[in-house]
Amino acid sequence: MSKEQRGALVTGSSSGIGAATARRLAAAGIRVVVNSATSVAAGRALAAELPDAVYVQADVAKDPEALVESAVAAYGRLDILVNNAGTTRFIDHADLVAASPEVWREIHEVNVIGVWRTVTAAVPHLRAHGRGSIVNVSSQAGINAGGSSVPYAVSKAALNHMTRLLAKQLGPEIRVNAVAPGMIATPWYEGLDGIDRAMDEVAARLPLRRVGTAEDIAETITDLANASYITGEVVLVDGGGHLL
Repeated sequence: MSKEQRGALVTGSSSGIGAATARRLAAAGIRVVVNSATSVAAGRALAAELPDAVYVQADVAKDPEALVESAVAAYGRLDILVNNAGTTRFIDHADLVAASPEVWREIHEVNVIGVWRTVTAAVPHLRAHGRGSIVNVSSQAGINAGGSSVPYAVSKAALNHMTRLLAKQLGPEIRVNAVAPGMIATPWYEGLDGIDRAMDEVAARLPLRRVGTAEDIAETITDLANASYITGEVVLVDGGGHLL
C-alpha cells in the first residue's frame, strides 16, 4: 500500500450525505474511516463495501478524540476530515418554549462543540503532511432564516463562522471549508408528515426543478477536499434556492 495514499475520516457516515461522501472519496483512491454513533450494522456494511475502509463507532459529542486517534491508527495518517455528524429537533420556530435549554445543549453539543473537539484532535495529524483539508457539513439554515428548529439553525450559523475562523488560523498547512445544503432527499426527513409533498413543492420552485441528493453534496465535499486554493468558504448547495 502506497505511503502516499491519503486517509480520510467522515463522521456520521453510515447513511445519507456521509455515506455518499465516503463512497466518493474511496472511488478517488482515498482510504476512508466510516463512523457512526449508533448505526453500527450500516456503518460496518459500508466499510466492507469500500476498498481499505474501516469502521469506528464513536459519538462526536462524547469522545471525538478517541475517534480521531482510531482513524490515525488505521492508516498512520489523516489528510481529510469531513465533519458530517449532526443532529436536530423538528420544532416550529414560533414555539419558543419547546426549544428548551436542554434542546439547545443537545444540538450544540454535536453540531458545534463536537466539531470543535474533533478538529482540535485532528489538527496535529492534518498538519503532518502539509496539505490537510477540513470540510464541515453545514446547512442553508445557517445562512437563511429557516431550518428544522431555531437551535439547529443557530448551530449551523455558528459552524459557518467557525469554518472561517479556523481557515484563517490553520493555513497554510490546513484548508477549512464548509458546504451548506438546501433540501436534500436523505433519511434525515424519513417519517415526517407531508415530507413528500413538501419536497415536490420545493422542487417546483427551484431553478433546477429538483431537490438535491446525497450524491450532489458528496460531489461538492470531495471537490472542496481537493481544491488546493480554496479556504474559508461556505458553499451553498441548494439548487438555486437562494435566488427565490
